[in-house]
Amino acid sequence: MAQSTQTIISQPTKNHINLSSKDLIEFAIKRGEGELASNEALVVKTGARTGRSPKDRFIVRDEVTESQVDWNPINQAISSETFLTLWGHALQHLQSKKEYFTSYLKVGAHDQLGIAVQVISELAWHNLFARVLFIRPETPRTSPSDNQWTILSAPGFKTEPSRDGVNSDAAVILNFKEKRILICGTYYAGEMKKAMFSVLNFILPQHDILPMHCAANTGKDGDTALFFGLSGTGKTTLSADPNRLLIGDDEHGWGSDGVFNFEGGCYAKCIDLSQEREPLIWNAIQFGSVIENVVLDPATKEPIYSDSSITQNSRAAYPREFIPERVLNNRGQQPHAILFLTCDLYGVLPPVARLTPEQAAYYFLSGYTALVGSTEVGQGSGIKPTFSTCFGAPFFPRPPAVYADLLMKRLRNHDTDVYLVNTGWTGGARGEGGERFPIPTSRAIVTAIVTGELKHAEYETMPQFNFEIPRTVMNVESKWLDPRRNYPDLAGYEKNAQSLISQFIENFKRFNVSDAIRAAGPQIV
Repeated sequence: MAQSTQTIISQPTKNHINLSSKDLIEFAIKRGEGELASNEALVVKTGARTGRSPKDRFIVRDEVTESQVDWNPINQAISSETFLTLWGHALQHLQSKKEYFTSYLKVGAHDQLGIAVQVISELAWHNLFARVLFIRPETPRTSPSDNQWTILSAPGFKTEPSRDGVNSDAAVILNFKEKRILICGTYYAGEMKKAMFSVLNFILPQHDILPMHCAANTGKDGDTALFFGLSGTGKTTLSADPNRLLIGDDEHGWGSDGVFNFEGGCYAKCIDLSQEREPLIWNAIQFGSVIENVVLDPATKEPIYSDSSITQNSRAAYPREFIPERVLNNRGQQPHAILFLTCDLYGVLPPVARLTPEQAAYYFLSGYTALVGSTEVGQGSGIKPTFSTCFGAPFFPRPPAVYADLLMKRLRNHDTDVYLVNTGWTGGARGEGGERFPIPTSRAIVTAIVTGELKHAEYETMPQFNFEIPRTVMNVESKWLDPRRNYPDLAGYEKNAQSLISQFIENFKRFNVSDAIRAAGPQIV
């Protein structure tokens, strides 16, 4: 497969193989793909698509996937014939160019389960992005191998729905049998990252590995914490802790031998980024990083992170090595704490609650949070509540129960505490007098969890939700801890709580789970 790509794309098209980040940046600037900001990061624009295109994502339906994929509006089926036709068109498109770029990389920091990936891209900066986000082998290959995946990124090739059997002028297609990924018609580089995440989410459960949409860090003694959540809820920000070592900010696997990162870089949201609140991320954005859709000051080339005129989903991709306080081997021990980060728009959830294993399964499957910052095309610029299974529904091809069962297995086998952490609103709903929890408050909650303070705290049970909330947390005002006492009036709290609980119950009807897990959810009284 990969070898045939090399023979079809022939001279005079030039294939630049395993270029350094410096060389790729020089190519990108020379070709007009981007410019350097004052911090020397490469700044690029992704055009009309400033986020993922979920309606344009497909999985080839064949004997490998037929009975294994949870086919639904997210996991859309496409035929092998359609895929091969589009793959051929994309190759012809690259062949019409003077040059293209290839890097041989890896995903998965695991000796046995890491996957080799060949990234072939029309754009220099897309190849740079892949080098930043994926793992760069110490001794990189210079030619295809038999057991590798290939990503073909051809943003300049636009599809035609009536001709090509897709939904728009862009397509992201995963072919598990052929181990190929086609990405065309979109300049948003995050599609490459999430496509390989979906690959691992399909492959790893059959190896007894739970793939997770989470960040991970460790303490100085190796104690590991996991931060689940959708984009914008705090995974990258809260896991970048100056007092702990970062493993990774977004994608990990959890098996019998511990936790391992899928990636070699981080992909942080930039909207309203500040040096004071997020110093580790701020300092990591330097030469060798990629900034997407951030406005620059015309005179000074300073990034204006508060400017959302292009998108709220502005991004920075930077290598892990730009975070000085990191775990060098990209792995961690069995986690001692798990945080489900949720952004509650109703202001009825507490900043932290301790969950039983059954409650953990319930909230993991529910994945309640808010869509923040237009991470998907068509999502709009507003913020709205959502239920995203496993805190990452767009990336999990198998049925949800597969991942929930693996989570329960891991929780049973290890003494891991699970907490629901609300980084959203309190004191009222969003737009109705509520305010979002300040980042220092969320950081204090996280610190109390990872240091073990909350393991031995005094708790009370919160009615209707029936989970435990701490009576006190160091460096957190007591008014924050119980949302009922922080609301202007109890009637307003009850109204919004009833609305949210009703949504939980309605959403959970689609899951076939034990009575114990179903009963662990919130109840209308």
